[in-house]
Amino acid sequence: MEWWQAALLGLVEGITEYLPISSTGHLILASFLLRLDRPEYKDALDAFEIVIQGGAILAVLGLYAQRVAQIARGLLGRDPAGLRLLVCIAVAFVPSAVVGLLLRHAIKQYLFHPVPVLVALFAGGLWMIWLDRARTPAQGAELETLSVRSALAIGLFQCAALWPGTSRSMMTIAGGMLLGLRARDAAEFSFLLGVPTLGAACVWELLQNLLHAAHDHTPTLFEQLGVGACAVGFAVAAIAAALAVRWLVGFLERHGLALFGWYRIALSVVLGALLFSGAIALSA
Repeated sequence: MEWWQAALLGLVEGITEYLPISSTGHLILASFLLRLDRPEYKDALDAFEIVIQGGAILAVLGLYAQRVAQIARGLLGRDPAGLRLLVCIAVAFVPSAVVGLLLRHAIKQYLFHPVPVLVALFAGGLWMIWLDRARTPAQGAELETLSVRSALAIGLFQCAALWPGTSRSMMTIAGGMLLGLRARDAAEFSFLLGVPTLGAACVWELLQNLLHAAHDHTPTLFEQLGVGACAVGFAVAAIAAALAVRWLVGFLERHGLALFGWYRIALSVVLGALLFSGAIALSA
């Protein structure tokens, strides 16, 4: 992989990971436009697209350093509010972790196909438009009031994002708003919840790639795509994610979710036309 291709994929991943518009759909388009959607690159490319999520995690840790420090103090017994938030994040993380492990093979077998991805994109767009009309961004409570029960409910919402094309950010932000949080607070909880969720997926995929390579005596993703290219993708994803997160919080406060809903619908139409014309392919 050329460094500029890795940079573009990192840019797409960083921008779309925390926006409620589905990173899956955008990475499918980006891989097609970069002519990387070839069978010989598929396994390495799939691993690369998950591993560079680590850059998005670093962005959140940096932007919310004070909140992360509060959670750390809570873990040490020095901040009750920080401990409460840590418990909420842990509770919200468990459902998708369990469901993802149990159904990971079925998800790849049955859902990584054009129709399920397009349905998720389109239906998610309609849902966001409805939610935007039902609530205003300023309505709701602050993050400090989030209960463990509501955190578990957000975690259940996140399970729906295991369906490719749905968007983890969409489900957790919209779920948080439905459960009573303001848009900015729902977004903050979504970003913080993404740290263990994306981190677990990143570590798992990296270990799987390295173990399979050692067992089958095949190249690792770093050997196949290049260490430099992987590093560039990671760094660009971190910078792009930081900018996207800062922009998203302000946008949600002023405009809500509807624009993202319309964008998802338009993306589903474009992606559907390309997939069903045979111009691009999606395979498990």
